[in-house]
Amino acid sequence: MRKLRVAVVGGSIAGCAAALAVHRAGVDEITVYERSAGDLADRGVGLAVHNARYAELEAAGYLDAAMPWVQLTQRRWYVRDGDSGNPLGRHIGTLPFPFRTYNWGPLWRELRARVPGSVRFRTGTTVDSVEASATAAEVRTPGLTQSFDLVIGADGYRSVVRAAACPDVRPEYAGYLAWRGAFPVSRLADPSLWNTTDCIYVVFSGGHMIVYRIPDGAGGHRVNWILYATPPPGLDAHLTTPTSLPPGTLTEALHHRLAHIAETRLPPYWGALIRQTAPAEVFSQPMYDFTAPRVPTDRFLLLGDAAAVARPHTGAGAVKALQDATTLESAFTTTADWRAALRTYDEARATSGRTMVNLGRSLGHALVQGTPDWRTLDQAGLEEWWGRADGAGVFGGRELKR
Repeated sequence: MRKLRVAVVGGSIAGCAAALAVHRAGVDEITVYERSAGDLADRGVGLAVHNARYAELEAAGYLDAAMPWVQLTQRRWYVRDGDSGNPLGRHIGTLPFPFRTYNWGPLWRELRARVPGSVRFRTGTTVDSVEASATAAEVRTPGLTQSFDLVIGADGYRSVVRAAACPDVRPEYAGYLAWRGAFPVSRLADPSLWNTTDCIYVVFSGGHMIVYRIPDGAGGHRVNWILYATPPPGLDAHLTTPTSLPPGTLTEALHHRLAHIAETRLPPYWGALIRQTAPAEVFSQPMYDFTAPRVPTDRFLLLGDAAAVARPHTGAGAVKALQDATTLESAFTTTADWRAALRTYDEARATSGRTMVNLGRSLGHALVQGTPDWRTLDQAGLEEWWGRADGAGVFGGRELKR
């Protein structure tokens, strides 16, 4: 393994984990390509990790208690009800939610710090294409082509590496968006109404909103929210081609749609929370999903969202990428031949990717595209409905098999 030359395309959480995995497996020559020139730690949105998955990833050495986190314990469900008199809305029921929440930026910074200095990071470098031959894989960047034995695609759902490895596989637009925002908890008008350990689901016909606290990386908290709903009619015609809408690029129509939902479909407290988010703090993610039919080829390997994109409803996006890296490390350290290690990795992770994609589709239907009449649900009804929505019982990620 030490003689291998490995390139990792993508330097975010998945890319850092991949570099750490192959380094631990004994690879000496590792180059990471990241197109962003700035500090990725500036990204300030949230993610959640199930307690059981955290324990597995901590044991594997990919997460630890020094990474800032907030512990959640329960998920409280609310629906707008003008007669309840409660600014939070009418409480439908409560489900267990044993998750740790993280801030994407500080988590990336912690993972990046654990990657040894011998790994070469080429930031601000766009990979134009990759190409494999019988003897090597070439990574082409502006003005430079470099050869490697193996290229790991950790470059997300618009992966250049996947385009080369599986040219017929493209993310499929699901028909709706997620609006996202985060801001300092100090802006909350009455933070005592909402417990720090609660994850909030605010549900309405045709969508829902999720709210939870995340660390700010400096000892405090931020409010993190995600709202799923369909865009205005006709606005999503251009979203069939994978795209993203970062802060500052949302159209007036998308801002208006979000404001309309906040005003007419959310209880007062949660609608106000959206209005407390500055327009420059709001961005949107069109929902896509896919899974590559085969993760590795002779010279390419896909990891994280490059291999399979499951909708964020699964609560396991970052978990899957870290599990992929853990499995990759294990395959490399327990297999003498690196090509055999790729096959071992594929056998271990391909099924997991398909399972999570299917769960994302199921939850997308249950929570956005085929929502029940929430007004008729109580605690028992909520539990029964959720049991059907998460039929495989893998919300938060599959158990990591090593």
